[in-house]
Amino acid sequence: MTNKLHFLPYTADMIEPVIALYQQTFADAEGEAEGKNIGGLVRSMLTTTGADDLFGFVAMLNDNYVGAILFTRMCFEIPVNSFILSPVAVSTKVQKQGIGQQLINHGIGQLAEQGAELLLTYGDPNYYSKVGFEPITEQQIKAPQPMSFPHGWLGQSLVAETVPSISGDSRCVDALNKPEYW
Repeated sequence: MTNKLHFLPYTADMIEPVIALYQQTFADAEGEAEGKNIGGLVRSMLTTTGADDLFGFVAMLNDNYVGAILFTRMCFEIPVNSFILSPVAVSTKVQKQGIGQQLINHGIGQLAEQGAELLLTYGDPNYYSKVGFEPITEQQIKAPQPMSFPHGWLGQSLVAETVPSISGDSRCVDALNKPEYW
């Protein structure tokens, strides 16, 4: 049997396996406490964020959940159809095979089709640059919380060549709007 990788939109019936995937992936990488922390973040995001403010996608290999990403709404003082990509998980059993990048690119394409204009993320610039994100500064777009890792603030315009500058404050969904995630 050949391995068949495919991507699906997140649906509410996937909540427990998706949380388990995030928890296990982050526990493997950063320890049990971080696994529980990220599992709790994902549960909160999936149960408290409105449907218009949340897009999730999963990667399935045969019948197994091997990857998941969440995009949640970002708001600014001016209207911009914007989302933040966070968090991303790819099972440690299948990492380094390009599944994460394929899943992110799938999600970006789906959001572009839905009219998203701007995507942000907060993570490893070396990884996210492979899927079109570029470093931005807080002068360009202010993060919702003070960042402990400012060089990880990244953006991608889906409608222009460069990421715009947006003055004023930003706001993310409540589940993500906690200092420990920034």
